[in-house]
Amino acid sequence: MYNTAKKQVWWGELKTSRGTAIVIHDNQLPEASAGRIYLYNTERKLIVEYVEDIVKPNLHELDEAALKAAEGKFGGEWKAARSDFLDKHQLRINLNNMKDTPAPARKAKAEAEPEYEDLGGGGSNSDDFSDDWSDDFDD
Repeated sequence: MYNTAKKQVWWGELKTSRGTAIVIHDNQLPEASAGRIYLYNTERKLIVEYVEDIVKPNLHELDEAALKAAEGKFGGEWKAARSDFLDKHQLRINLNNMKDTPAPARKAKAEAEPEYEDLGGGGSNSDDFSDDWSDDFDD
């Protein structure tokens, strides 16, 4: 049965309806969310967060021979996954601890004067708009 209290790193088997996988629990990994547990799943080759109450009854100790075989086969990939996980978790902690500082003020770009196209067609610059409103609509 699953009991990590006496070991820093616990190797075991997770038996589910989908099959059996070797899993590793490390007490030195950061704590998962409440009611959850991190296990390295050798089939998925990554550290997965499981619901502890669901997964706990399906975890089983490995015998000595199976433990030695598992450590030999999966030890290297486990250490790499653990290191990667810890690096990402530390980055997340560092980002969460950053003080909220306003972004530096940007200098406003000088806006160019809009160019107007002469739609009068006659080329005259007359400001006589009297015939523009010949629709007899009373504003």
